[in-house]
This record gives sequence, C-alpha cells and structure tokens, in this order.
Amino acid sequence: MPKKVKSSKEALLYDVIIIGAGVTGLAAAMYAGRLNLQTLVLGDSSSNELPIGGVITLTEVVENYPGFKRLTGPELAEKIRDHALEYKDKVEIKKEKVTEVLKTSKEGMCFLVKSDENNEYWAKSIIIATGTKWKKLPMKGALEFEGKGTHYCVLCDGYAYKNKVAAVIGGSDTAAKEALLLTEYASKVYMIYRGDKIRPEPVNEERVKKNKKIEVILNTNVLEIKGDKFVNQVILDKPYKGSTNLKLDGVFGAIGNIPLSDLAKSLGVKINEKGEIITDHHDSSTNVKGIFAAGDVVDTEFKQAITGVAEGVIAAHSAYKFVNENSFVCTFDDKLYNNKKN
Repeated sequence: MPKKVKSSKEALLYDVIIIGAGVTGLAAAMYAGRLNLQTLVLGDSSSNELPIGGVITLTEVVENYPGFKRLTGPELAEKIRDHALEYKDKVEIKKEKVTEVLKTSKEGMCFLVKSDENNEYWAKSIIIATGTKWKKLPMKGALEFEGKGTHYCVLCDGYAYKNKVAAVIGGSDTAAKEALLLTEYASKVYMIYRGDKIRPEPVNEERVKKNKKIEVILNTNVLEIKGDKFVNQVILDKPYKGSTNLKLDGVFGAIGNIPLSDLAKSLGVKINEKGEIITDHHDSSTNVKGIFAAGDVVDTEFKQAITGVAEGVIAAHSAYKFVNENSFVCTFDDKLYNNKKN
C-alpha cells in the first residue's frame, strides 16, 4: 500500500498517478505495475460520458490491434484493464475527475492531486492520458437540436434511427466507421464531406463503396440543421440532386476531436497550436519535470489505440526511471498554494 502523507488532510503517496482511464492510461498502469510502481489511475468520463476504457468502448469492431483479428472496443478495453489489475498490490483504478494538480515545491518534485470526490493524493510523477472530446458541429441548429437529431456517437444513439434516414458529417476513417455502423439501423445513410474525396483507411473506404445504403456527397458543407421538435432536414451550400434541402431524420458529427489539455496547461506544460501536449517522443516527457503524457492528447500525427498504448508504456517506463533516479520530500507549501490561488 502507498504511504500516508499529510496535506490539508491525510493523503496517500503514489509513485505515479495516471490521469485518464482510456486504453492509454490503463496500459501505462499495467506497465507501471510490472515495474513495481505504486500506481493510481483516475479516470473522468464526464466529457464524453464514457466508461473506464475510454473512446475505444464506443467502437463496435476493432480489427487493427495486433494479436486480435477482430474484437469489440469494450472487449479490448476490458482486457487491458484486467491486465493492469493483475498487479492488484500495485495498481488502483478509480472513477474520479481530477480537478487540480499542484506542484508541492518550487522544484515540482512532488504533486498534490485533488479530485471531485474531495479526495487528495500525492504523486512523485504524473502521466497525463486525458485524450480528447468530440468537436461539436459548428453550423446553425447543431446546438439547438443536440440530442434531438444531432449526435456524435452512433453506437450510443444509432438505434433511434432504425428504418430512418440519417447523415454522418465528415470524411475521416472515424466518419466512415460511423456511417458503416449506422447502416445497421438506418434505411439510408449520407456521408457529407467538404473535401473532394473521403479519406478512411482503404479497407473501410472499400466497405463504404460496397454498402448500398451509403451515399457520399462530396465538396459540400452543411449550412444549417433544421427541424420542428426534432431534426427533419439539413441545408447544403450547393444543390444536391436539384435541391439544397436534404430531408433526413438525424445527423452525426464526425469532424474531429479537441485535446483535453487544460489540466496540463495549468501546470505549465507546453501546448501546441492544436491544443496538444508537446512531448519528447523518445520518452514521453514534457517540459515540466516529473510530468509525462501519452495518447490522443499529445502531439503525434497518427492516433490509434495501438499507438496510445505504446506511448502509455513508454511514459510508465520513463516515470519508473524518474522515480528511481530522484529523491522526494513531499511537503505541502501553503504559501505556494495561496499564491497560485491568488
């Protein structure tokens, strides 16, 4: 068990606290446990209403994770979580939102982590694996009809469109997979994309082409989502089959993600223009000593479950080296805290 240390109240001291309980954070916890680090994972699901396991739990089929030809997203997340919990004497996973992280000395050699459950934890090192949230559709009517025809997750809401007509806005691999899943419910699915060609992985592009329920509309933007109590049409910026009014029952946004990096910024961690955490890709370190980052929240171009898991493992190994190569005196500096609050 971790040692107890005094802060504003008695708190436990961990070798590493992992903020984020998607597959990246869970993989980091698994490896930290193997390295005998006293590890705590704090997972907040409030931004996307996700369970422990993260965004992958909203994926119906995973076919690009080595070792498994085909399994569901929830199954993959469960396997990684269960692997982490094999080190039950070292790894704890809690569903709590981290509200604040404080450096407990000017050198930042310990961190005080506070959660929405009014709990406090000490950490010698931090791994940030907070991931991303869905980018909301920007057009008129999107917010007004959110939950009433405008959605961001087919696995969550696609069942409501059984034998109805719906659209996916976007042209990425995610958009293609969302459209393919939506065909299991809807009678007709439009993919509306501003570019001249959708850009999914080749296997999914071929599946879209072969699916008779999917119709792709290119070089087109949606200007407005309209309806009465619920969505019943979208307005396009150019005519499609003679009209800019496209009748449908629902719209699913798949236009990208926003990194959840506000907590990192509050700690002085450097962020790029996209809002991603800047890391040394050699060891997952940030510019702040003792803070590492991994997964979709960091500045890598290619973001997949497999790459996030690898980055999480690298971050765990780097945290292990950091903890073992440094001395720690975790004392709470009230003056530093008060200055920060002011």
